[in-house]
Amino acid sequence: MPFFESINRLFPLWAIACSIVAMVQPHWFISLAPAIQGLLSLVMFTMGLTLSHRDFYRVARSPKPIVVGMVLQFTVMPLAALGIAMLLQFDEMLTAGMVLVGATAGGTASNVITWLAGGRVALSVSMTLVSTLMSVALTPLLTWLLLGTGISVDLWGMLLSILKMVMVPVVLGILLHPLLAGQIQRWESALASLAMAVIVLIIAIVVALNADKLLSLGPIIALAVIAHNGFGLTVAYASARGLGFDQRTARTLAIEVGMQNSGLAVALANQFFTATAALPGALFSIWHNISGSLLASYWKRRPVDEKSEHQ
Repeated sequence: MPFFESINRLFPLWAIACSIVAMVQPHWFISLAPAIQGLLSLVMFTMGLTLSHRDFYRVARSPKPIVVGMVLQFTVMPLAALGIAMLLQFDEMLTAGMVLVGATAGGTASNVITWLAGGRVALSVSMTLVSTLMSVALTPLLTWLLLGTGISVDLWGMLLSILKMVMVPVVLGILLHPLLAGQIQRWESALASLAMAVIVLIIAIVVALNADKLLSLGPIIALAVIAHNGFGLTVAYASARGLGFDQRTARTLAIEVGMQNSGLAVALANQFFTATAALPGALFSIWHNISGSLLASYWKRRPVDEKSEHQ
């Protein structure tokens, strides 16, 4: 639907606008903090609704790019997050927030950005699906391993929380897909708009909870987020080309690895650490959609020669 697609392309603007409103009127959003987990579950459910058995078939048929993407997703991104936090001398809570962002799965908006960039949408969907399922175990495990003994990490509590917020809603959506396939195909862009609106609301809640700290902490966290996102995009693209993947596949891997499920990082940080720990995830949610949109626009103006890129 063109109307919803137009709204979805302006995702970064909606996120920035709502963040400004939350800074000016934080009391509008603070009371909604307990709803963050439920809101994220709604996003995961809408993602599950759009997945079919064909997505699983694509995973089995072309595993190599997915395997490379998963290795990069769960090594480069969490290690880079920790390294940047240490370099900028973040305190324990901000470091925890950065590590959570790095240790999560690929972001749900990556599928739209991949389409806009002329990448391989089927591969993008498959990578998001696989990384989301892997994150159930790897996100709490990596957070626990990388934060060390300095910060108490409730490994099993985090695992159970991700199961409830991610696995259950996604699986429920997948199970309902065959019953609603016709309607889902017709309303897919509207579902994406719903997911976008929920993510924007989550960002606004986190900004409201940290309104008094953003003026002092905002610039340094923004620097960390931009560096982290840029590093992921660059390393993933260079790795894909170095391994001989075609241009469209390399673009897809870059977007999938560079764009994180920062909404999950926000929900986990708010539940297991502090509102301050949720700040990196909130700012990442805004920035990776801006950088992804800019990159997609750049690549869209440089279409791939399908003959030379044919596999």
